[in-house]
Amino acid sequence: MPELDTLTDQYLNYLLVEKGLSDKTLDSYGSDMAMYLSFLEEMKINNISDTDTPVILKHLISMRNGGLGARSRARHLVTIRGFYRFLVQEKILKHDPTRLIDLPKSGLKLPDVLSIEEVRLLLSIPDTKTPTGSRDAAMIELLYAAGLRVSELINLKLQAVNMEAGFVRVFGKGSKERVVPIGLFAKEKIDNYLKTARPLILKSIASRYLFVARAGKPMTRQGFWKLLKRHALKAGFNKKITPHSLRHSFASHLLEGGADLRAVQLMLGHVDISTTQIYTHVAREHLKKIHEKFHPRG
Repeated sequence: MPELDTLTDQYLNYLLVEKGLSDKTLDSYGSDMAMYLSFLEEMKINNISDTDTPVILKHLISMRNGGLGARSRARHLVTIRGFYRFLVQEKILKHDPTRLIDLPKSGLKLPDVLSIEEVRLLLSIPDTKTPTGSRDAAMIELLYAAGLRVSELINLKLQAVNMEAGFVRVFGKGSKERVVPIGLFAKEKIDNYLKTARPLILKSIASRYLFVARAGKPMTRQGFWKLLKRHALKAGFNKKITPHSLRHSFASHLLEGGADLRAVQLMLGHVDISTTQIYTHVAREHLKKIHEKFHPRG
C-alpha cells in the first residue's frame, strides 16, 4: 500500500492532468488534503485502508469544533470524496467510506437567487437605444441565458457566438470547453448590439472581443460589476446583486422547470456534479412553497 503522501500526490496529479483543474482550484484541493493528512497523523493512522466512515466524520466534527463554517466543511468534504473515489477507481480501495456522508446542512450556501420576475425587471432596465445600453442589455441577457461566469463573459471572442445555431462556445476553468444554448432573447439583443451599438463604440477600431469598452478593449470584471450594480439600483433592488447571482438564478430556474441535473452540470461547466447539487436545495424549497400555497393540505 503506497504511503498517504504518495496517494495524495497521485490524486492531485490526476486532478491536474485528467480533470484539467485550474491552479487556484488545485491549491484549494491541496490545502484540504494537507488538513486531512494532518488529522490522520494525529490519529496515528498511516494506512489509507485504516480510514473509514467514523474517522472521516470525526475529522469533520473536529473542524466544526475548531470554528470552520459549514460552507468550508462542505467544500472540504467534496475534496475528500473525490480522493476516495479516485482510490476506488484506481483499485487501491474496494469501498468509498464517504458515500454515506451528507454535506453539512446549508454547507454551500447560495447568494440570493433572483425570481423570474426580478430577472425580467433587471433585463428591461438598460436603454437599448444607446450604444452602451444595447451592449449592457446583451451582456446581462447572455450572462443569465447561458449561466456564464463573469470572466467567461468579458473574455468572449466574436467567433464564440454562433447566432444561426443559437449557442455560445465557452472556455471555463482549467481551459475546459463547453457549448451552451443561448435562447431567442439573448440572440435578439446580441444581434441588435452587433449591428448597431458595437460599431459605434469601436469607432473603426478592430477588436476580436465580442463585448468591448473603450479603445476596443474587453470590459474588466470591475467594469461589468459597476454597470450591473447601476442597473440593479435603477430597478429598485434592495438586495445585493452580483454577476454570480445571475449564474445561480440560471441554474436554479432550470432545475425548478424540471431540467436534468447532469444537463445543468454540463451547461455550468462543473467538473464534479456535487457542486451542481447545491442548486437542488433551492429547487426543493421552491416546490415546497408551491405545495404549501396550492395544496389543500399544504
